[in-house]
Amino acid sequence: MKGPLFYSKILLFGEYGIIKDSKGLSIPYNFFKGALKTDENPSTLAKKSNESLKAYVQYLSKLEREEQGLVSFDLKTLENDVERGMYFDSSIPQGYGIGSSGALVAAIYDKYATDKITVLENLTREKLLKLKEIFGKMESFFHGKSSGLDPLNSYLSLPILINSKDNIESTSIPSQNKEGKGAVFLLDSGITGETAPMVQIFMEKMKQEGFRSMIKNQFIKHTDACVEDFLNGNMKSLFGNLKELSHVVFDNFKPMIPSKFHQLWQQGIETNDYYLKLCGSGGGGYILGFTQDFDKVKKALKGHNLEVVYNF
Repeated sequence: MKGPLFYSKILLFGEYGIIKDSKGLSIPYNFFKGALKTDENPSTLAKKSNESLKAYVQYLSKLEREEQGLVSFDLKTLENDVERGMYFDSSIPQGYGIGSSGALVAAIYDKYATDKITVLENLTREKLLKLKEIFGKMESFFHGKSSGLDPLNSYLSLPILINSKDNIESTSIPSQNKEGKGAVFLLDSGITGETAPMVQIFMEKMKQEGFRSMIKNQFIKHTDACVEDFLNGNMKSLFGNLKELSHVVFDNFKPMIPSKFHQLWQQGIETNDYYLKLCGSGGGGYILGFTQDFDKVKKALKGHNLEVVYNF
């Protein structure tokens, strides 16, 4: 038995900002993927995944009871499948900011939700918000409060534009230019990040007025501008705003940037060869980079693990 594939996602813009109603842009990233599976001879990893699914089944049955009318599952079949050793077979690295739990949530909803909203229907804003709410509740099991965006992206496999908390839509992004020198890339920090503690730090900082006003007047302003520029293919303006955004993050989100990358982060801003930003909550995992000349980046970041996500 093997279920359909669900992909990882990358939040190009909007990390932390979307908590405070900035715009955001999330795209599927099909380099990594996962599926529900059952094997005759499961590996240690498969057994571990199966154990965590057992706890998850308990959580989902509680969710169904407490949130009547929101979502219901065929729990009997799900329980039987998990008893038979079902696990989530995934190449998506955990704690890397690219939605490992999101893909699992999407796979479970797709297979076991009764009366589900499908990708084939006309996805109105109401339906998208309903899915986002369901996925937010389903994903909370894995790392505290969840926006539901990661599973939504994985489930629909479409780019999603977040205009505000209550206004999301599927969107299209400018097509890639495979011959182009410009690139959006992932830089592997080599460290696993934990979402919950990073969000905790952010929420603590939000209690300071200075930090709140920086979020509103600088961070959100540049994030929103980056989203607009990227969707409109306005690269010159995009790189101006990216530089500002990279600067604001470097000055105000130091705990979220692994210390051994501080110097590389600054070097990008100073040389204009590339600009770095957080990918997900930070603290480890991937760092997202943007450059107009990927060859320069390969030299500047020699010895680091780089993965191109999008060419222009």
